[in-house]
Amino acid sequence: MTEARSHRVFFALWPDQEAAGHLAALAHSLAGNGGGRLMRPATLHLTLAFIGSVTPTRLAELERIAAAIRAPAFDLSLDRLGFWPQRGILWAGCSTLPPALRALSERLAAALREAGFAIDHRTGAAQVAHVTLARRIRCASLPRLETPVRWRVDEFALVETHLHPSAASYKTLAGFSLVEADAD
Repeated sequence: MTEARSHRVFFALWPDQEAAGHLAALAHSLAGNGGGRLMRPATLHLTLAFIGSVTPTRLAELERIAAAIRAPAFDLSLDRLGFWPQRGILWAGCSTLPPALRALSERLAAALREAGFAIDHRTGAAQVAHVTLARRIRCASLPRLETPVRWRVDEFALVETHLHPSAASYKTLAGFSLVEADAD
């Protein structure tokens, strides 16, 4: 008997609705005549770790691993713009990686590696923490991001990607709470 279909998954942070709206507006204003494809507000996210295709059994293991991660909630500020010309990707990111984001990313990556999961080394917050705003665009220069986009990160998610000819869609499979600091 063969196991059910595989799932293409990753771990991510999702901006709240206000931050997603600001990011979408920023993408629209920057992409202008650069062609390409703007990311839909509902798809804007910051990848913590890209796993790839897994079986349902391994998917359950990913959920157990993530549920065991203990890390503090934190404020995230996207205060810089970037562009990767080889792939035409316009993004908003952190000029300084928050220590809590680095700790979350490193704890998750270590637990995943210990369980035998291969993580795409080109992804993840520890590399370049960013939210992709547009793909396949042309961009000669970027303005300075005058007003950072901020949100409170109080959970991370296991997300499944569904690839379509025009774009990908995402489905959150499980959310994992981060711990609020005690107010002493």
